[in-house]
Amino acid sequence: MFAVLVLLWGYNWVVMKIALRYAAPLDFAALRTLFASLCLLLPLGVFRRSAFWPRHPRATLLLGLLQTGCFVGLVNLALVHGDAGKSSVLVYSMPFWICLLAPWALHEKFRRAQLPALVLALAGLLLILAPWQHSPNLASSLLALCAGLAWALSVLLAKRIPISDTWELLSLTAWQMLFGALALALMAALIPSAPIVWSGEFIAALLYNIVPGNALAWFLWLVIVNRLPASVSSMNALAVPVVGVLAGWWQLGEQPTPLEGGGMLLVFAALVTLALSQRRRIAQRD
Repeated sequence: MFAVLVLLWGYNWVVMKIALRYAAPLDFAALRTLFASLCLLLPLGVFRRSAFWPRHPRATLLLGLLQTGCFVGLVNLALVHGDAGKSSVLVYSMPFWICLLAPWALHEKFRRAQLPALVLALAGLLLILAPWQHSPNLASSLLALCAGLAWALSVLLAKRIPISDTWELLSLTAWQMLFGALALALMAALIPSAPIVWSGEFIAALLYNIVPGNALAWFLWLVIVNRLPASVSSMNALAVPVVGVLAGWWQLGEQPTPLEGGGMLLVFAALVTLALSQRRRIAQRD
């Protein structure tokens, strides 16, 4: 599931960047999340009506405002002027927020074996970002960092919502996305913007974001978060910006610098370190 999720989300940074050529960021964010939520609510209404309504409406509403409203909205705003690859890296500061907040919010013990992976990943992200170099897109960078924080808070909240089965998880995913989509639609209506250009390229990008990039991907993400410790799931997600940087280089011509290439190698090293640590811990437990 994580491998599929990494590919879907990693390439979606390129797809979103293309879509924003034809639509304002909040308009696109509202459209992609609204139709994605309907895609998830449909099978619930047909196959499992007993699980259709959210079991924890207040927590679901708050999750939707954080995970869909704030996160998706900030990501789209950051991509207006920021590169797809660089924006993905900044958004994936999320695991470091998780590592800082999880012991306090979830009482998850920070394992010493995770420290080398955390250091390697931090060093890799610093090389990719290169904050010591002058950047003309400071506002875009700050928006992407704020998106990472919103995502981290949503992960911590999702871990506190009790889920009994897969259908209930699907309901949570769908309703939080719908709540967030309605908030985005309200903001899009209040902020003037140019009309959407309904080109073939935009429609293709929108369809990608509705089904695989949102409906399927967020369901997979909540399954993963529900089954793994927050710190572990968030660290493994660091593979997504690596795919985003490579896809942006391949399709948009956003060629990584040598520093960015070195940073990606360090991120891969962090993922391998974390995976080996988890494997040893499971072997000892068995």
